[in-house]
Amino acid sequence: MVMVVALALRCGGRAGRSVAAAKHGVRRHAARPASYFSSAALPLASASSLSPRPLLTSSPSSSSSSFSSSFSTSSPSSPARSLASISTVRPAAARKSAGLAIPLQKRFCSAEFRTMNPSDRETLPDVAKPSHYHVSLYDLTIGGNWGYKGTVKIDTTITRPTKEIVVNVKAIDVQLAEISAKDGSAASKAIEISYDRKSERAIFKFDSELQPADMLLTISFTGTINNYMAGFCRAGYQSAATPGPATPKVGEQHYMLSTQFESCDARQAFPCFDEPNLKATFDFEIEISKGLTALSNMPVKSKREGSKPDLEFVSFERTPIMSTYLLAWAVGDFEYVETMTKRKYNGISIPVRVYTTRGLKEQAQFALECASQTLDYFSDVFEIDYPLPKSDLLAVHEFAMGAMENWGLVTYRTTAVLFEEGKSDEKYRNRVAYVVAHELAHQWFGNLVTMDWWNELWLNEGFATWVGWLAVDHFHPEWNVWSQFVTESVQQAMKLDSLRASHAIEVPVRNALEVDQIFDHISYLKGSSVIRMLSSHLGQEVFLKGVAKYLKAHKYGNATTNDLWSALSEVSGKDVTSFMDPWIRKIGFPVVNVTEQTNHINVDQRRFLASGDVKPEEDETMWWIPLGIKSGPKAENANVRNLTKKSDSVADINCSEFYKVNKDQCGFYHTNYPQDRLVKFGDSRNLLSSEDRIGLIGDAASLAVSGEGSTVSLLALVEKFQDEADCLVWAQIMTSLGNLRSIFGTHEAISKGLKAYTCKLVTPAAEKIGWEFKDCDDFLTKQLRQILITAAGRSGHEGTVAEAKRRFKAWADGDKSAIHTNLRSAVFSINMGEGGRPEYDLLVKEYETNTTIDGKEICLGALSRATDPELIKEFLEFLFSPKVSGQDVHTGGSGLAANPKGRYLMWDFIKANWNRIEEKLGANKVLLQRFLRLSLIKYADKEVEKDITKFFSDKDQEGYDRALVIAADTIKSNASYREREEKAILEWLIQRGYV
Repeated sequence: MVMVVALALRCGGRAGRSVAAAKHGVRRHAARPASYFSSAALPLASASSLSPRPLLTSSPSSSSSSFSSSFSTSSPSSPARSLASISTVRPAAARKSAGLAIPLQKRFCSAEFRTMNPSDRETLPDVAKPSHYHVSLYDLTIGGNWGYKGTVKIDTTITRPTKEIVVNVKAIDVQLAEISAKDGSAASKAIEISYDRKSERAIFKFDSELQPADMLLTISFTGTINNYMAGFCRAGYQSAATPGPATPKVGEQHYMLSTQFESCDARQAFPCFDEPNLKATFDFEIEISKGLTALSNMPVKSKREGSKPDLEFVSFERTPIMSTYLLAWAVGDFEYVETMTKRKYNGISIPVRVYTTRGLKEQAQFALECASQTLDYFSDVFEIDYPLPKSDLLAVHEFAMGAMENWGLVTYRTTAVLFEEGKSDEKYRNRVAYVVAHELAHQWFGNLVTMDWWNELWLNEGFATWVGWLAVDHFHPEWNVWSQFVTESVQQAMKLDSLRASHAIEVPVRNALEVDQIFDHISYLKGSSVIRMLSSHLGQEVFLKGVAKYLKAHKYGNATTNDLWSALSEVSGKDVTSFMDPWIRKIGFPVVNVTEQTNHINVDQRRFLASGDVKPEEDETMWWIPLGIKSGPKAENANVRNLTKKSDSVADINCSEFYKVNKDQCGFYHTNYPQDRLVKFGDSRNLLSSEDRIGLIGDAASLAVSGEGSTVSLLALVEKFQDEADCLVWAQIMTSLGNLRSIFGTHEAISKGLKAYTCKLVTPAAEKIGWEFKDCDDFLTKQLRQILITAAGRSGHEGTVAEAKRRFKAWADGDKSAIHTNLRSAVFSINMGEGGRPEYDLLVKEYETNTTIDGKEICLGALSRATDPELIKEFLEFLFSPKVSGQDVHTGGSGLAANPKGRYLMWDFIKANWNRIEEKLGANKVLLQRFLRLSLIKYADKEVEKDITKFFSDKDQEGYDRALVIAADTIKSNASYREREEKAILEWLIQRGYV
């Protein structure tokens, strides 16, 4: 799965758990008829909670329609459903007294990793193990309660005598549960069905004891097609072409239906044994309206008449053995583009398709090209053929994360899979290529071989991230993606891992409900960064041989980190476990401090914290560190020595000449040089690779924050980069300076000085590259133009601002060609930052009416640049209106957080409108925690941190508590940095004439 992050050159996700407002109690009932589950039998939710969940059956009323009717109703789409109708959440105090509070965060932040024994996990009882599911869904209701009915038959092995079978369910009502012989004979119905809402389980109690045997568990149930992007969900959209008559429709909104099960939401769609190591095969069928398309992991097997003349059942071929979170299906008014793999699989090519809703398929051509060639590439690299008979990609209009790797049916948010030549911003081309590769890598890492338990999530996500970039680099070497990797992956991972609130890559996960909080930069970006470090050390060819050995040994099964280390050790002849375990199982990363002597350097390692106040007990880890030193007048000498103790010396380094530690930034650590060495680096930039230059700037910025370096040294270093020509180096410069301008944005003199500094820095390069695009411009040149014009305009370069205003006016007057598609974000944001009501209204209108796939994201980013307090307040109201999808709210929040004039107004809005925010985002905690984390981390005010802590102290923070801890840690670090550096920065800016 690909995360959603703030889009620099690419942006990538997974949909998360929706932790509805549900009491952690147990509800029991004897087996009852369906009428028992009517809404009248259930207590209503409080007024501030999500809407209650009524009976989930087809309704004859005019407010809804089943697949047997026209799919067109006048009722509004129903709000997100929750379990609040059954029970309510325990308040935080009650959770503490019950022993349920915050141990998760303590485990995450512990510097000492303790391997969790399987016996410590809160898993389903092992009395029953599934081997095969037959899932059948029918009576889907469009509109109204959006309900459906289903039956699941599970081939189950009873392993020891028991009277109870426990399965996972959430937001599902079980009508009937019975156990029988595999042929269906000797059936015994459950005499009691109870629900443990906290652990999301249903317990079936039988009259007589079940004996060890292979049996058939049959469950009839009802569920909801929800609108919070988890489980079986619906996505609303405005059709790009005249839709087919059977297209689901409520009011003016059309709908497509799809699933999102990782990590633990298969249980929201059907009762199942929802744990990653309880693998099984699946048969799936669904009743749909004729004229629609149904998709699933495997090809269509057959169709038969449905319960009414205009309905049909679509059945699919049996899947390979796989985890429940990988099952998927979709229904809608779909069309597709198709190609065949060039490589043969068992003598034939495999069809690759990208499905979209009607009118969008032409925008899928680039993703199709990427997908077909990437499948062949991975089959060769991993030495294992892609094992399914087809590969489908599906664009989903509302999607919580970037994409999901369902085996054979990968789902994506539209901006991660669609690209329109001449109309989409070029940075989305890069994004599509990467996200497609990441998800297809999962077809091997995660699907074919799955982590044994969620604590080893990094085996899925860290590998898919690194291998995804490997594939993009293979097909697009001109994009220089490993430099992009350093600025977007390595530096971003270090930013989170420098907090006390971080966690080890491999972290204890007691139960599956905790896992969503570790789908973060540590699992993805730190995981992929240490993989890159290890690959560089072993050699990429040897490393990939070890990976292939690991995959072959564990295909169709589950594996652990130790299994991977064993395969790599065998192939490389090195004890990989001995030097890699601290990187995986200990929190944090080191800074290597360098001191210079005449003919050698001394190096020492210690843990790096952004706060700069590492305690002795936090600095006990001894990391294996590849120093990767290059030296000499032409950087011709290489030293591959590793630092394996706290301190050491490295001989044969002439400190009067050039040297650089951590060649190409392959090691996951900061390097702290003597301050005068930074000046020398600025003078010898021609000896540094782009990865080196990016790492040098990123390290200097981070060390300034911690107090081990200084902001003055950073600014003096960056001044040397006026003539820089590399797009990705400029991206890192702007990231580092942007953080400075954000932290010191409330200090008027420093803010003006940094603005003048930035303007002087970028002016030569911006004026050189100009506004006009040429046919010969390559991808990086186009991105460089966007970065420089944006930076020049936002820093007040008069010519750039004037030209941006001229083009914006021409565009507003109807000349849409006045703004090149790759400069929309630059021109829109410059005009919003310099403008007022007219610009705001035009951009809101553009948001509401634009038809480009990337247009809404671009408009939200620009609108967040508003400086007028009333417009900022209006934008916040707009952000939480029905006009903005929950999947996109974080884009506006992140932009306002970076806006010194917007962030305080946003915090006031959050406090005053918390119930409203929870209503829009709370049913899917992934959306809520993302918004909070991105919206709260930019403050540099300890009083705000105290206010945030106080405000949330009486809230149930389940599902977003880590976001708050990360925000608190970051704010305190920012505040200390600001207090420590203000005076020195101001003096330097005055001395240099910027103030």
